This record gives sequence, structure tokens and C-alpha cells, in this order.
Amino acid sequence: MEVRASAGEVDAHAGSPCTTADFDYELPPGRIARYPTEQRADSRLLVLSRSSGEIRHHRFRDLPELLDPGDLLVVNDTRVFPARLRGRKPTGAAAEVLLLRPSDTGEDRIWEALVRPGRKLKPGRQVVVAPELSVRILDVCPDGRRIVRIESPLGVREALERFGRLPLPPYMERDDEPLDRDRYQTVYARHEGSVAAPTAGLHFTPELLAQVDERGAARTAVTLHVGSATFRPVEVEDPLDHVMDREHFEVSRAAAREYRRCRAHGGRVWAVGTTVVRTLESVAEDRDRIRPGPGSTGLFIRPPHDFRAVDCLVTNFHLPRSTLIMLVAAFAGLDTVRRAYAIAIHAGYRFYSYGDAMAVIP
Repeated sequence: MEVRASAGEVDAHAGSPCTTADFDYELPPGRIARYPTEQRADSRLLVLSRSSGEIRHHRFRDLPELLDPGDLLVVNDTRVFPARLRGRKPTGAAAEVLLLRPSDTGEDRIWEALVRPGRKLKPGRQVVVAPELSVRILDVCPDGRRIVRIESPLGVREALERFGRLPLPPYMERDDEPLDRDRYQTVYARHEGSVAAPTAGLHFTPELLAQVDERGAARTAVTLHVGSATFRPVEVEDPLDHVMDREHFEVSRAAAREYRRCRAHGGRVWAVGTTVVRTLESVAEDRDRIRPGPGSTGLFIRPPHDFRAVDCLVTNFHLPRSTLIMLVAAFAGLDTVRRAYAIAIHAGYRFYSYGDAMAVIP
């Protein structure tokens, strides 16, 4: 049975002393990483202490040295699929469909999607991607999403692999290239279903994961398929008015056992990425146990938030006014995060999906 985590709805109505403008900052355009580093672990790593505010500068390859024996590193093993379909309307005008997830109908050709241009693509309209692939608009959701049908003599997965594109974020200002097929996936990606990468994990290599093992730390994975909730901007001034879309997750019994074992031995839980934080916080029964199983979450973490499941966070640098930077500020403190971002900008760190990382420790 799927569990719909209710923590998000409860937290969404908790008091908030912050406005969306509190999470704004200016980033020079040259700080946006449009391509990855040549080697994954060559990214820089800013280490931030929550308690003291101390900041140290490292390379990501140094991360295993921060872990203690008995700690638990939790990653998100979702895999990005080629969800962007570019085509034309019958009039010849360009159009684009971004598939989000299969609909709840159980039909593998019916999907939820975002479309461009939104005002033109009404029910009944069609986007021709290739002679073997079209997308027909079936319905419009209240929030602007579309229900679409994939029309092709091919199987859905084959059609997407053949004609779909990886959905790189728009701030990269480029189309996906062959290198992105590898570098916009984590080395441990297993379960296909995301429209954006869990970017904190992009820095890991098999060798780095082996060093985590050698430190005596444990590793496990959860799955959260990144959808519109993660990248949808906060467009209201009061975060209380922002509603997170639900995203589907899976927590295995093995992951729940590793979590319980870590807590029983006094270890720290390291979340690799905000998606792992949202998953663990959604299924935490208390500090010592998490609930296994499939589910969905609309948890919106922002200051103030009482974290139950996570002690340390590995994350990238996020867009201003986003739910992601709000989560990091809830974990580390808003003033501390503002200071860390200012130092990172001054020190030349690279930002966003292909950018550098930050480790927030106690």
C-alpha cells in the first residue's frame, strides 16, 4: 500500500517568519556552471559547521574524511529519463512537451506534462515530434499542467530513448549534448523516473564510494523521482502560500534497517541532496526509525523546521528564492547560509546543477 506522507501538508501551515525575498541573492552570470568539471570529484566542497559557523574549503574528493565509522550515507538512486520532447504544431510553429510522470490511470501512454507555449496547446491539439511520435493534449489541470497521450507505433520507452532529450535546466542556456547522457546521471542511478538529476550526487565516483566504505561508514539508497515540486519556483512573497507538488518515493526495508542500525550505534545520518532530506523527513516515525514502503510527499521544508532524520547534508548551491535554498536555510540557519553563499561567490565557486557542493555538518 502506498503511503501519502502528510508531514508536508502539516508543515505548510506552520508559522513562518521569513518572506521569499529573504532567500534572494545576486549571482554573477559567470558563476553558473553550464558544464561539469572534467572529473566528478574535482568539484570544490565548502564545509560549513552548523554550530560554529566555521567554513573550510576542500575538494569533493575529501568528503570521505568527514565521515566517521558508523555514519550512514543516504543517496537518491533515481535516474533521469529523456523527458523533453521538441516538435511542431500542425501549423509548423515550434512546441515543447516536458513529460513529468505517468498518470494515475495505469495507461503507460497517458502522462502529466508541462508544455510550451502554454496558451496555444489546448485539449485536442497535437505536437509532432517525429514521424513515429506525436503528443496529443487531452486535458488542462488547474495548475496549468497538461494530461497528454503519447501516440507512436513504438513502445513508450523506445520512443523516448529515440526522440526524447535530457531536460537540462534552462539556466544552462544550451541543449543537451552527448556528454550529458553520462554526467547528468549519478553513478548509482538505478530507477528511471526523474526529470531533473539529484545533483548533489553528481560528484560521486565509484572510487569515492569505496573510500566511504573503507572509512567504516555504511551506505544505502532511497528513491525519490524528481518532478515539478523540486524545480518549480516560489512565485509568492509569503512561502506559506506556495504549494509543493507531490513526488513519488520508495524506501526499501533494507534502507530502513540500515537507518535503524546507524541510530542504534550512535552514528550520524548524511543526506546526499535535498530530495533525500525530504524523503527521510517524510517517513521518519521518530529519530530512531523510518517507515519503509512506497509513498508520495508534498513536504515543503523551510525555516523553522524540526529535523528528525538528518544530521549532515551534502548539497549543491541553489537558485535564489527556491524551495531548495529554503530547505538548506532551515537546516543550517538563514543567516549562516547567506554568509556561506556570499563567501562561495567571492571565492569563485560554481553554482547550480553542474556546480560545486557544500557539506553542512554539526
